[in-house]
This record gives sequence, C-alpha cells and structure tokens, in this order.
Amino acid sequence: MVKTESLMRLQKGDTAPDFTLPGIDGRATSLNSLVGRDGLFVLFMCNHCPYVKVRIGEVVALHKEFGLPAEASAQAGEKIAFVGINSSDPEYPGEGMENMKAFAKERGIAFPYLLDEDGSAARAYGATCTPDPFLFDRDGRLVFHGRITDALEPQEEVKERTMRDSMQRLLAGEPIRPWFNPSLGCSIKFKG
Repeated sequence: MVKTESLMRLQKGDTAPDFTLPGIDGRATSLNSLVGRDGLFVLFMCNHCPYVKVRIGEVVALHKEFGLPAEASAQAGEKIAFVGINSSDPEYPGEGMENMKAFAKERGIAFPYLLDEDGSAARAYGATCTPDPFLFDRDGRLVFHGRITDALEPQEEVKERTMRDSMQRLLAGEPIRPWFNPSLGCSIKFKG
C-alpha cells in the first residue's frame, strides 16, 4: 500500500472532463447523463483500499441524503448526481468488474460504479488516490476537490464531515472554502 495525497490538477471552475465508462449494471454511463442536476459528485475509488472501505459508508449516507437513485432521470427538484469510478488495474487483487459488483452489493452502493480500465478518466481528473472525490456545480464546474471527512487515516474518529458541508454549501449557493482540501488514501493501481 502506497499512501498518497490527492493533487490539485483541476482548478476551481474547471469543467468536469468527459467520460463514457462501463458500469456494474452492464450499461455505459457518460458524464453527459449525470450533469444538469444541482451538482455532480465524482469519486475515484476501488475495492481493496482500507481508506475506501472505512469511508464508503459516509459516501452511501451522502448519496441517501443528497443523491438520486441510479435510474432516476433529471427532473426539477433533484439534487446531486453521484458516480464512483474505479481506475485500478482490473487484474490487481480484489479489483475488476466482478469484484466491483460484489463490493457495491456488500456496501449498499446504489449509484453508478464504473470501470476506468485504462485509467484515462483518473488521469483527466488528476485523481491520484482512493478515495479522491470531486464536487461540481450544475454547470459541471469544479467547486470542491478534497476529503470526505477530516478523518484521513482509517482509525481516526470523524469530527468534521467535510464533503457533507461542501454539498450543503453548494445547494445553498454559498462559496466553498477552501475549495481544495486534500484527501489521503492508497495510490491508484494503474494498469501497466
């Protein structure tokens, strides 16, 4: 395990890089199918990382509070679209589509979970670790890149729900400061 901090490649106000990736539901999901709501939460994650395992419950709770069912269509009153992207080599132990399906079922993940087999989406976003979350506004512009909570190490107790606060500010039309607050996790295990 290589502990890695998220990097600031995308800048505040940058547009979310496009993608179309296969999901655990057997369908391809594109960025265009997700934007247009009040916000978009993009989480680079994987199955084997202890940092993801300990924080995914918080993400599932955020999805219940702010998100939508994966099959919902964009309508007035909807909030934030969620998507998980796995950019780890599918051959890495614990990764790959079948393991993603099992992980999502086990953890109660109801949002699209996509496989970025060649790592191109992660590279476009500048994602370096898991979990590495990005929050965009209704126009697909970056408003926050950073941690889910202030508890960066798996054993730490959560005192501040950073992403929840950021989502609340986004929906209230308030600025999010700081807009970059690095996450910490395992390095993405890119293919090759």
